[in-house]
Order: sequence, then C-alpha cells, then structure tokens
Amino acid sequence: MKLVCIECGKSISYDNFSYYCECGGLFDIVQDFHNHDAERLKRLFNERLSERMTPYASGVWRYKELIFPELPEEFIVTKYEGNTGLYTHQLIQDYIGMRKIYLKAQSENPSGSFKDNGMTVAVSHGKSLGYKKFTCTSTGNTSSSLAMYASIGNSDSYIFVPNKDISMNKVLQTIAYGAHVFSIPGTYDDGIEFLEKYSEDLGLYVCNSINPFRIGGQKSIIYEIAQYLNWNLPDWIVVPGGALSNATALGKGLHDLFTLGLIDKLPRIAIIQAEGASPFHQMIDQKMKELIPDGSPYTRASALNIGNPPSWKKAKHALKETNGITASVSDTEILNAKAIIDRSGIGCEPASAATVAGLRKLVDQQKIDKDETALCILTGNILKDTDALKEYHSEDNMVATFKNTLQATSLDYKTIQNYI
Repeated sequence: MKLVCIECGKSISYDNFSYYCECGGLFDIVQDFHNHDAERLKRLFNERLSERMTPYASGVWRYKELIFPELPEEFIVTKYEGNTGLYTHQLIQDYIGMRKIYLKAQSENPSGSFKDNGMTVAVSHGKSLGYKKFTCTSTGNTSSSLAMYASIGNSDSYIFVPNKDISMNKVLQTIAYGAHVFSIPGTYDDGIEFLEKYSEDLGLYVCNSINPFRIGGQKSIIYEIAQYLNWNLPDWIVVPGGALSNATALGKGLHDLFTLGLIDKLPRIAIIQAEGASPFHQMIDQKMKELIPDGSPYTRASALNIGNPPSWKKAKHALKETNGITASVSDTEILNAKAIIDRSGIGCEPASAATVAGLRKLVDQQKIDKDETALCILTGNILKDTDALKEYHSEDNMVATFKNTLQATSLDYKTIQNYI
C-alpha cells in the first residue's frame, strides 16, 4: 500500500501520512493486488459472513485484505458497521419506470449513515498513528459518525458544524455521543479550509473526505453489494453527490473488483446533486475542465448543501473510468421521491432520495434505459431529519404530492369505520 498524489503522481509510504502532496493535490491509496486470487478471496469473504464479535463481523473489515491489510488488528475500532440491507420494491420500480431497481440502505449503519464505512477505517488509522483527538467539519452525518467512533475508541472528537441550513437531529446525535461541537458562521467549505490550515498545529486527525483512509473504508460498500449479488452487479450505481466522497469511494471499489477479476464488467456511475448545490453537475454538463465553487449553496437536502466539494477531482476520475453521468434534481423532486421511499417501508433522509429522484429523471430523459438495472445508494436514516418529515406531511405544502396527514378523530366505532 502507498499514497499517490492524484495531481503529480508522487508516491509516499502510507505510514508517512499526509492529506495533501507538496503540489497541493490530494493523496489516493494505491494497492498492489497482483498476489491475490479472486476465488480464494470469495471463499474467505463468504466464510467471514458467519463471524460474530470479531473485527471480521464488520461489513468493512470483512474485506480487510482489500481495505487496509497492513493495519494490526489491535488498532481496529469497529461497531460491526456495514451489513446493511439490499432491497427491491415494486412501488419504487413503478415510480421510476424501470425493470429492476435495488436500494442499498446504508441508513442501517450504527450511526444511521454510510459515513460509518469510512469512519471505522479513518479512526483506526489515526489510532495506529497515536492520535487521541479527531476532527471534522460536517453538515451532520460525518460528525455523528466520527463522534460515535471516537467515543468507542476512547478518544476525543472536535466537530465544526455550520450554524444554519443543517439538521439539528444530526447535531444532537453528535452531542449525545460526547463530541465537542462548535457551531460556526459560514459553510461546510469554510470549516474544511480552517482544518486544512490548523489541524496539524492543534494535534487533530482530520476525518473528512480529504482523508484517503476514509475513502478507502467507504469503498467496502460496493464490495458488500457485489458479494450480496453473487458478484454480478447491475448496469448502474446511483449515488447522491455532496462532498463527492461516496462517488469517489465506489469508483475505487469498482476498479478494485474489476482489476481482481471479482466482477467481469464495470457498472456505470450516476452522480445526482440538488439543483441548489450542483457545482459538480454543472461542470460535467457544461464540459468545463475545472469546478467553479458555489459560494452560497442551498438545498433542503442538507447533507448535499456543499458548494465546493473537496473530492471533485477524484469523483471526476470515477465518472471517466465508468463512463458515468450526472444529473441535478429540484428539492420538490427529492422530497416526493423520499415520500415514496418512506412509504415503501425502507425510508431515508432527504439527501438519499436524490438518487431515486435522479434515476427517475434520467429514465424520463432516456439517458438510462428502462430495461437496464440500477442500484440506488440510500445514505442516511429516515430520522436524521424529522423536520423534513414534519414539513412535508403536516404543513400546507403544494409540493407534497404524497402527503400523509395525521387524522384527528374521536374514539368511536362508526367514526373509525369510515376511515377503514
């Protein structure tokens, strides 16, 4: 394993850790898979499905040989993350108008979001380096995940959250896990800039997506999907695009599986952003070479409320390698798609629903064929943003196509009979 700069190609040893190269580019983890045998790995991963109360019971560390083989087990901080549900539902397929759709509910992770897949690896790596203090800036899911793992690992976490346009459910969850939480003026991007400047002086280990070990952990999501589907992946993998770490990680995971011969074709990736925070989609759609940051992003899907995604170059590479595409969807489209996902019994936070909304739009635009197969990543739990649920189902909101109101009634047989 080594760290390679995505800009200049310079490589350094993984234990000589740095987030950025001297040229300013982000580092990426590169592993040598030449000595691995695909069939042996399949058998090993299947055997570990029966593990209990060991690191290999985790849906991340089950794939340790592909994630972080050099890490001594004593440093692994895990809550048996991963192992999340893979679902199909006729209501979703009818809404999108597509033959076969899978939903990967990363919302079922211990802290309620996909961030746990990456955070277990980042915190474990930080512990191996001797860090006791961990940090991130976050719109919510990263903060609650980091706070949970830091506490499990008997360490401290220092969290910076924007003081507006975020879900308080996530902030309260972070506080409950014992983190030191700072409400800051400005945006997620301002918090990232601060940590880039001062984290080293403050003795803080950064767990945002600039950290290649967090990306390395998140790629386990695609490993798990492939294993569940007997190593036969669908035509499309659809992900929401905020900081773009998820798209980056899944792209890396697909590359690994294809290189190893565990899969025989690369699915295409579709990255979906909210219209009010879509600098990456605009760059791809307008065929620009560089991303132009949005200084005042806003979407009701608060986890996507990022105007300068730090992983955009890596995500662009993932799109190129998989012949991927992008789309942007309105908040109305996101919230209506969320209502359908919730009604299916699976549920998700608003940002997750961007995948279903985006897939529906791409099918309508005939950019994705209705006879193809697709998998949508659901990134966060339905209870991550209860204000969104209240606004959609309780308030006088014309965008709520699938509103389900609370019925106030007397406890009388004939009255109840009228409702049933």
